[in-house]
Amino acid sequence: MDRRSFLKSAAVTGGALALGDSFWRRLYASPAHSGESPYGPLSTTPDLNGLLLPEGATARVIARSGLPLGTTGHIWPAFPDGAYCFPKGDAGGSDGWILVVNSENPPAADFNDLEEVQDLFGGASAVHFDAEGNIESAGWILQGTRTNCAGGPTPWGTWLSCEEYDWSSTPFPFGSEASEKAGRVWECDPTGATPSTVWPLLGSFKHEGAAIDPATGIVYLTEDQGDGLLYRFMPESYSATDARIDFGLGTLQAAQRHSPDAEVSDVTWHDVGDPEALDTPTRHQVPDATVFDGGEGCWFDSGKVYITTKNDNRVWCLDTTTESDTIKVLYDDDDQDGDPVLTGVDNLIVSPGTGNIYVAEDGGNMEAVVITPTNEVAPVVRATGPQHGVASSSPIPTASEVTGLAISPDGRRLYFSSQRGFALGITYEVTLPTKGEFATTF
Repeated sequence: MDRRSFLKSAAVTGGALALGDSFWRRLYASPAHSGESPYGPLSTTPDLNGLLLPEGATARVIARSGLPLGTTGHIWPAFPDGAYCFPKGDAGGSDGWILVVNSENPPAADFNDLEEVQDLFGGASAVHFDAEGNIESAGWILQGTRTNCAGGPTPWGTWLSCEEYDWSSTPFPFGSEASEKAGRVWECDPTGATPSTVWPLLGSFKHEGAAIDPATGIVYLTEDQGDGLLYRFMPESYSATDARIDFGLGTLQAAQRHSPDAEVSDVTWHDVGDPEALDTPTRHQVPDATVFDGGEGCWFDSGKVYITTKNDNRVWCLDTTTESDTIKVLYDDDDQDGDPVLTGVDNLIVSPGTGNIYVAEDGGNMEAVVITPTNEVAPVVRATGPQHGVASSSPIPTASEVTGLAISPDGRRLYFSSQRGFALGITYEVTLPTKGEFATTF
């Protein structure tokens, strides 16, 4: 067994043991179905922010787009999206934490002559909290980029901010002229002390999520296109001890699902010859690759890669612990009886050590939904009220969506945004009650 295989095997075994019976319950559980939330039912009366919460939970507004964030002076960018909480101090955030939030909006470069407008577009911001959850400061960690949607954390504590655009499918006026064909991945320092770095070998396409296997260094990537693919980046070198990947050396690959009609299908990976898509879009370079219809969330947990596809409302599980990678559908709204709890499937996160999957809705009824280890599906929070917009036929979305699910290191706070709440966006913090399941589930 080579070193990489040994590290992968050890990490998977350790992860499964850490999960205990929740891991095995999911493995043998019935299909996902409507059930009870571990946090109890949502209230029937919204709070002052228009949020329906479980009993004992409270919420506050962290930021509203276009306005200064508290006393920091940082203007919160429009359309907040992908997010993550990085601990300061130990893993539990004994010195506080940093909330990183992307800004998914039209290309900043189209407003070069309007600096005050450009500063509200694209990139990523960071909010610094102390150990008590008080806001200390805020500022940019990435600027000058376009349509930064989702992304993911690295094992060494940086943020991969993914640009979600492709000029061939970008509506007028933002798709009329461009020097680059598609979005890229930027590595950002949450503290802002180190300049961001773009990594072209992670592909030029309409990026969404990115997730890294800490044992092997493999990066998994989703593509938000109707004919998009599921990718992985195989680094040429990786040290699990140093836990750092050289994104400048490696191979981008696309997944082929061999048995689409089977419950579990083997997966083969094919090289993408031109990851920068200089002549041909990456999704058109691998004829045998399988289409994943509107790829969104991507998260690695204990040997499993969880991804979502929005156009068919599915949550998938790619199992990397088997001799050959396999994939299955974990949730499909077409399989639900009555009105599905989860629709408008979008980004997701997994709570470490619990097996709980949290999925944000783009559409549906503006909920963050949990899928438990026993595959019960239930809402955790719902945003209500006219401040979250209404559906229309406009080419620019007017109804909002839930974005940027993130959990504080102490497990007490859940962050999310209503991306077009109050037209430009609003970011919330939900403080979880200390009693019952909330204390241990996140």
